[in-house]
Amino acid sequence: MTADNLVIGGMAAFSTVDYPQHLATTLFLKGCPWRCHYCHNPHLIPLEAGDEKITWKQAHRHLTSRRGLLDAVVFSGGEPTIQKALLPALQQTRELGFRNGLHTGAPHLKLLEPLLPWLDWVGLDIKALPSDYEIITTNRHAGQESWAAISALQKAGVDFECRMTWHGALQSPEQVITVGEQLSDQGVRRFAVQIARSDQMLNGTIGAGYLSMENKQNVRNKLTPLFETLDMRE
Repeated sequence: MTADNLVIGGMAAFSTVDYPQHLATTLFLKGCPWRCHYCHNPHLIPLEAGDEKITWKQAHRHLTSRRGLLDAVVFSGGEPTIQKALLPALQQTRELGFRNGLHTGAPHLKLLEPLLPWLDWVGLDIKALPSDYEIITTNRHAGQESWAAISALQKAGVDFECRMTWHGALQSPEQVITVGEQLSDQGVRRFAVQIARSDQMLNGTIGAGYLSMENKQNVRNKLTPLFETLDMRE
């Protein structure tokens, strides 16, 4: 398997938000084993190559031309870890002198672990408590390995943040607070709560899940003391 086999669904040539405090190019890889109700990139769920306009060779040429101008490459998705071509791609971007970032829900720890030596930063999506993952992902086997990824990142010394998407029809303020408390207990230092956009629901049967300012402020107040940084992103 080579990096040329990478199935890329899109590219943001310049991003200031996908890798904290770094300028990056973000590659959106296709394929995901989950069907989260609030998925904001449902077009990336199928892994099969279609009429993609971005090949790895094109992305590599772009990155080569941006050496010295950009700091990092971020691999997002979809769920990028399910593509075997990700490892050689990470190796090539490191050889070009870039930092490597990854956005992942870590559905399979065995797919994440070989990538760790080549990663500088990870945005780890924590969907819920392990027992509640099926409510979000519609996959009854999800959850345990995502939470186990926290220890794997810590042991590998890879910088990371945990982020949770909060949809009011799926999670109560109390559930979000409980997730944050357990993350803090596991030594997580940076946590971001992302407010789901109701206009990008994969499953149209889920309601809008309105979140009041009071609920959001309550979550912020409860969680802020637990982390070095807590972000509420809308």
